[in-house]
Amino acid sequence: MHVFVTGASGHLGSALVPDLLAAGHRVTGLARSDASAAALTAIGADVRRGDLDDLDGLRAAAAAADGVVHLAFKHEAMLGGDYAGAMADDLKAVRALVEALAGTDKPLVGTGGTGGGAAPGQLSLETRVAPGAPRTEAEQALVAAAADGVRTSVVRLPPVVHSPLDRHGFVPTLIRTARATGTSGYLGDGTNRWPAVHTLDAARLYRLALEHAPAGTRLHAVDDEGVPFREIAERIGIRLGLPTAPVPEADAPAHFSFLSLLVPLDLPASAEATRTLLDWHPTHPGLLDDLDQDHYFTED
Repeated sequence: MHVFVTGASGHLGSALVPDLLAAGHRVTGLARSDASAAALTAIGADVRRGDLDDLDGLRAAAAAADGVVHLAFKHEAMLGGDYAGAMADDLKAVRALVEALAGTDKPLVGTGGTGGGAAPGQLSLETRVAPGAPRTEAEQALVAAAADGVRTSVVRLPPVVHSPLDRHGFVPTLIRTARATGTSGYLGDGTNRWPAVHTLDAARLYRLALEHAPAGTRLHAVDDEGVPFREIAERIGIRLGLPTAPVPEADAPAHFSFLSLLVPLDLPASAEATRTLLDWHPTHPGLLDDLDQDHYFTED
């Protein structure tokens, strides 16, 4: 299969593209920069230069492929405070890809979050849809496109996707925060839960979705259903030789910055239906075991 991948040189893309190539697929990756293009060429992928704003380019690349995996997202805009703009642009990209594949029965795998499967405090399930959750509109557009002759599926990612490939996610951010403040902190009693998955296990699920997922499927890339946030903070504190302590609620914005609203949320998520449907079984280390490794704590 010839697969067009957006976000091909990013965190997940850098795991997915080699996985696809090893499985015998041909890959064309979207690349915004010379460095990204060179990285893709070096591992045997083809390159299409462009970005999410080039909707005509997305349509052309999708139409030329046998299937599409959409990983790209404007993370810089999100981190800069324009999450609404990033989500709006993601929706435009999704609609462009759907338009290009309509009536072909080709697979299109998109990306969402496990927060889309439940309100905080409830167990997130593939069968649930939480109105107003981040990226829900793009997810709904993908699922609805199954009626337009596109074999769409959505892989919902947990807040933590961890591995040596993770350089800018929530775990590295929490580690940088602990170093900067001198404390590995949590909010409240820290018993709120965060789900997690290893990057390589998530990448394999995207490939299985591309190859086998029925149209209109929601999937959960979850290994750890919910790690208590305090345990994450404690592991980081031990590795850095720093104290672990609760952060007063009033100090949360200063301590955690843009993560202050996410840190206290209870976000457990199940992947039981996904494992049964696609025979997907994570094999790589869980989050706490991964935090016992050195890769997150070796400063560049």
